[in-house]
Amino acid sequence: MKQVRQVFAIIMLSIVSVVLLSACGSNNNESSGKGVTINILQGKVENNTQFKQIAAQYEKSHPNIKVIITSVGGGSDYLGTLKTRMSAGDEPTIFSVAGPSEVSQFRTKIADVSDTKAAKLALPDTLDAVKEGKKILGLPFNLEGYGFVYNKEVFKKAGIDANQLKTYAQLLAAVKKLNAQKEKLGIKGVFSLPGQESWVMTNHLGNVFIAPDFNGNVKTAYTSKTLPLTRAKEYKRMLDLEANYSVGNVMQTDYSQQVSQYFGLHQVAMIQQGDWIYQTVAQIDPKFAKNGIGMIPIPVDGYAGKMPVGVPNYWAVNSTRPKKEQQAAKDFLDWLYTTDQGKKDVVDLLHFVPAYKGFEGMKMQDPLSESVFQHTQAKTTTGWVFNGYPVSWEADTLGPDVQKYLSKVMTWNELVTDAKQAWANLQSTK
Repeated sequence: MKQVRQVFAIIMLSIVSVVLLSACGSNNNESSGKGVTINILQGKVENNTQFKQIAAQYEKSHPNIKVIITSVGGGSDYLGTLKTRMSAGDEPTIFSVAGPSEVSQFRTKIADVSDTKAAKLALPDTLDAVKEGKKILGLPFNLEGYGFVYNKEVFKKAGIDANQLKTYAQLLAAVKKLNAQKEKLGIKGVFSLPGQESWVMTNHLGNVFIAPDFNGNVKTAYTSKTLPLTRAKEYKRMLDLEANYSVGNVMQTDYSQQVSQYFGLHQVAMIQQGDWIYQTVAQIDPKFAKNGIGMIPIPVDGYAGKMPVGVPNYWAVNSTRPKKEQQAAKDFLDWLYTTDQGKKDVVDLLHFVPAYKGFEGMKMQDPLSESVFQHTQAKTTTGWVFNGYPVSWEADTLGPDVQKYLSKVMTWNELVTDAKQAWANLQSTK
């Protein structure tokens, strides 16, 4: 009798095994995620709430997947946090890289994602920064653009058409006009320049005047042994303009004060920022965010009307995590950018300008994203070469030097010399 029970148990176990294997074989994507936790580390803190909403939504339709979102940025160092977690063994499944320099730093941790649906639908040129032969080492978050975000009502009261500010001379005249009417317009200053945030002045403002030397191509910048900086004088005068007509103490102003306090509370006419600030402004004053703001390109002589538009970050899948976890990560990213619900979340929740095909006919949900979308459609854009700056060049040289210049402890000529030398030194060691 005991032997019969043993044989019966073996038969039943075999049947159960066959059933389970059949079930697994019927849905490869779902099987890859059975009981899997996807840890995502990303640097867009302004979208933290929305990413967590999307994660919760994904978990409902994929009950065997747990998605944990950790957002680091703003006043914190995302790259430093990522390096610390990698070295400590607390590695995320998905993390973000900003371009060739960061891909190079984390290359041993990055999986090829060329087999994803999203990679096949990425818009032309958006993958150039993360290609390695036939391998694709990242998927674009979105397209972003930046310029001068302005208060429409203030400009209207001052009698200024923002869309006509195409040269530095035109911008200067408008700034002086706004400054002369501060009390009447109810503002404390024309600009708010966040001197504590070097990236605003180096990655973003610097890019406006460095990109022309590399035809706006990030890979060209990444491989260049020298930094021409032929528009150094134009860079200086734009930085000076923002600093001289800025409210408060520039070197004591950070991103939060610039966006939330000075611009969000209508205390300045405009700020140098991008479409990513919409969510923050909307939390402060939804009506103002929806109907009262616009964005124009930073005027550069000879490049009238061109907005810097690029891929801010790429999703990288950690190649050192278990294969099951890697596949679950790819499935999640495919869901986000290729399914109806995912695409709706990208546009409606995240307010992203999509970097993928398949979003045709979908309307951007805010005026800043719409501005970026329109410039992209019209091909009146310039590239983001700052993602191709040499590793540590901005953090260790240009950023601190710009802050020294604004603090009047370094001359502009010294800054230019230092920037060129440091670039050449770093590129010679690659």
